[in-house]
Order: sequence, then structure tokens, then C-alpha cells
Amino acid sequence: MAAIQPTYHELFEAHKCCVIIPTYNNGGTLLAVIAQVQTYTKNIIVVNDGATDQTAAILHDLPGIQLVSYAPNRGKGWALRQGFKKALQQGYDFAITLDADGQHFAEDLPVFLERLERGERNSLIVGARNLQQENMPGKNTFANKFSNFWFYVETFQKMPDTQSGYRLYPLHRMRKMRFVCRKYEFEIEVLVRCAWKGIHIDWVPVKVYYPPPGERVSHFRPFRDFSRISVLNTVLVLIAFLYIHPRNFLIYFSKKDNWKKIWQDEMLRPNESNMRKALSAGVGVCIGILPIWGLQMLTAILVSTLFKLNKGITFLCCHISFPPMIPFVIFGSFLMGRIWVKGGTDLLFSKGLTLQTVRENLLQYITGSITLALLAGTLTTLIIYLVLAVFRKQAGANA
Repeated sequence: MAAIQPTYHELFEAHKCCVIIPTYNNGGTLLAVIAQVQTYTKNIIVVNDGATDQTAAILHDLPGIQLVSYAPNRGKGWALRQGFKKALQQGYDFAITLDADGQHFAEDLPVFLERLERGERNSLIVGARNLQQENMPGKNTFANKFSNFWFYVETFQKMPDTQSGYRLYPLHRMRKMRFVCRKYEFEIEVLVRCAWKGIHIDWVPVKVYYPPPGERVSHFRPFRDFSRISVLNTVLVLIAFLYIHPRNFLIYFSKKDNWKKIWQDEMLRPNESNMRKALSAGVGVCIGILPIWGLQMLTAILVSTLFKLNKGITFLCCHISFPPMIPFVIFGSFLMGRIWVKGGTDLLFSKGLTLQTVRENLLQYITGSITLALLAGTLTTLIIYLVLAVFRKQAGANA
């Protein structure tokens, strides 16, 4: 006898999953959106974000929903945060968010449930839209590419659509997280910070409907919202390169197996020449020593992309200035600086290495660090080239 497949209502209950619908002045589409969602689940939380149209009247005594309502309007981010709070209070482990303007289709809800059925309980799943379809606003396509780029810089993860509001959130992993943003930029903040927390970020394809320009309702204010998004990305990039990426680097390379993996996957990979790999390593070491503290990783990514180097090797080698090595790099820089600065200081560890010492001898440090960077980069290139010439030849002979 064939097994009886559970209904979608049963799956929502089994996974403790709800649907959150934030709304602000979507009176023309809200009721239809709720009705469509109700064909899949009764676990619905509607957040009335201070609407001034007929939304309150529509939701008054509407059966089958849990309502969160407040005034005045606070923004989509705040509405989602209140929806998450309500969902956690009700004991839900997951929440699927979709917009109330009718652009998202409830028939795509099973796509998210399928991921839960596959055991992906620690993933934030984004419903990626087809950005080339009819009536898609041109500004949306540009904004999404812009957002995707900064998401990659901040997390080193690629996503096709980081601005879609159709998402599955693992609330049980976000219980103790505290957020700052309250407007549109919240959906960027939550995505980046969940990635930093170790929550797996993935995507599924979903359909989307954009009405013709004359029928479209949008609360996005280009100048204000884009300015807030730009400020947020600036802050996130600084945090990423000053803390998150160095932290992840140290965690990754504290595991012995990862060294072997990099050697096999990057250094011995046959589709690149020995010279390109050696140059990638040399450039990485050079950038890591240059006096651009806090910007080495970003510079390594940009330079390796511009000159088509091996990004993994360049990024790895730019970490030569990680904390245990910093005193040696600074000492070597001062030593090299004496070549260019007449009467340069004889900086020794026995005399103390302080920020005050560096400030008083800044010219010597800068000229010396550039010299050291060029020498170390050149030497690294030569050594790596010779090592690869031997090891890759042996690997080819043993194949």
C-alpha cells in the first residue's frame, strides 16, 4: 500500500512553520493574498505596519489569521521584526515571508517546504526572482546587482537575488539575534548577519508578478532608501574586513585538513600555469605587507579579479599579516626603511614596539614596508614557482 502523503497544512504544522505577511497600504491586494495562503496553511501572521487605507477594516475580525498592528508606520524591517517576535512567541521554528502587494505567488510555498522536508533546518532560503521577465522595473535589476555584489564582498557567498522578500527564515537559529535596521535595508542586514552567524544561505526559484507601471504600488523611496542601504553596506564591509573575514580565516586554517585541501584544490589544480599560481601567491604576500591595514583583503580581491589571478591563493597569502606575524612584519619594515631614511631608528623588540614608536617614525615604516612587500612578494613568487615545478611534475608522473 502506497504511503499517504501529508497535506501542506500538515507539513506546516509538522515543521512548526508559519507565513508572515507585512502590509502597508495594500488594501487592494491584501485579502486575495491571505486567501491564497490559507489554501496551504492556517499559520498566518499579518503585520499591519501603520496602514492608513482600508487595511484595518479588512483585517478586523478576519478569521484564520493572527494580527500584529500598530501605528504609525515604522517600515518593512520593523514589521518583519515584529512578525518574527510574534512567531517565536507562538512557538514557530520557521517563518516564510511574502509581500502583500500580490507580486509573490502562494503556490510557491511548497518549494520552501520541500527544503524543510529534505532536512535543511539550518538554512535561510531566498526565493530568487526572474529579473528578466516582463514589466520588471529597470531600477530593480540594477539595485539587485548592486546588492548582490556587496553581499558577496561582505560574506564571500554568491546569490542571484538578495533583495527578494519571499524567504524562509530559520527562526530557531535567530532567537538571540538583535537587529538595527527598520526599513527596506533590514532584509540586507538580516541576510548578511545570518551568513556571519553560520546559517546556510541558499535560494530557490520563484515566480513573481509585476503589474504594468500605471498599476504598480511601491513604497520604495529611491533617494532615502538607497542612501540608507549605502550606509548599511559601508558599515557591514568595515565589520566584515576588520573582524568577520579574519575570524573566519583563523577558524578555517586552525583545521589541519583544510591546509591539505587548499594545496590539492588550488596549488595542484591543473588548469592554471605555475607562473599564474606563483604570481597569485606573490601578489598576496605583497598586499598583506603593504601599510594598508584593514584593507588588505579587499585589495587582494580587487587586484586578483582585475589581473585574473587565482583569488583563493591571493586571498590566502594576503593574510601574512595576521596577528602573530604583525610584530615581525613591522620590525622588518623598519629595518628595510633604514635603507631610504637617513638616520633611521634602530627598532628592536628589546626597546619596545608601540604605536607611539611607529607614529614617530612613520616615513621610515612606510618606505620600509613597501620595500619589504616588494621583496617578499618577489621571493614568494620565485619559491612557489620552483616548488610547483617539482610537485606538479611529480603529480603528473604519478597520475
